[in-house]
Amino acid sequence: MKDDISARAAFFTFNRNAGQKLDNLIDQFYRVDYFRTVITAQKPMFHPIDTHKTADAAVDQIEELILKGVLQSGDRLPAERVLAEQLHVSRPVLRDALKTLEDRDLIEARQGGGTFVCDLIGPIFSEAIVQLISRHPSAVSDYFDFRRGIEGQASAMAAMRAAPSDIRRLSDIVEQMDTAYVADDPLVESRLDVEFHHAVGEAAHNVVLLHTLHSCYRLFENGVFLNRGRLYHHTSARAEVLKQHKAVFEAIAAGDPKLAQRCAEEHIDYVRATLAATEQLDQREKLADLRRTQASDRAVKK
Repeated sequence: MKDDISARAAFFTFNRNAGQKLDNLIDQFYRVDYFRTVITAQKPMFHPIDTHKTADAAVDQIEELILKGVLQSGDRLPAERVLAEQLHVSRPVLRDALKTLEDRDLIEARQGGGTFVCDLIGPIFSEAIVQLISRHPSAVSDYFDFRRGIEGQASAMAAMRAAPSDIRRLSDIVEQMDTAYVADDPLVESRLDVEFHHAVGEAAHNVVLLHTLHSCYRLFENGVFLNRGRLYHHTSARAEVLKQHKAVFEAIAAGDPKLAQRCAEEHIDYVRATLAATEQLDQREKLADLRRTQASDRAVKK
């Protein structure tokens, strides 16, 4: 595996782009890409139910898939006929199961659109606190402290628990990241950034950690704590972030939890420092503009 990772890594190249309107583009992307369809999966996720069991067994199986993060917010369930066949239950039994799940606010039926998993990612903070934090940038430091701890823990657990399919998924994301760099596509690049962190959290195979991360990343995607456009505008940041993601992946693939944790923590430290440096540069530039404007006004008055 290590030889395969090294060979793949040799093809990685780095590029950079300002990406000044990145946040708006990404928000548009997520609105389009958010609802994923389960029925397109290559392998069926549902398995037959014992013929002696009732709708409760179907409820338990679907709940377990939601709890484990296999079924996620916005995922569409297969059509009733298909799902009944996969579960080996009658359609009346399946309807009872789906009604129970709907009563528990886990799924919702949309008129003419099928049945979907509800938006289950609860907020870490109330909307009032989110708005308060957005008005006080000093709170961002606390956010990065939180991210550093939880990302390090998730990466370490992923190194110990990741299944072969988790490793393949992470490898595929990293390869797509490289392609996005070569294509100079910051929109795809940033979307893959979030997807990579999601995949690490899922590879940790801890349901509480998984759902906490999902809630945390919802704020990340909305730009409450992190302005992605500012990050990628910084000189060499895109190349460095790709390098760091690759390091996290390689440590997880090698099964080295200590190294995976260190790489994840160093990644968060870098993002924090880069954004701080960018903020300081912007402040100095604003001050310089004010001085130039004031000097020009004095010259005109003379």
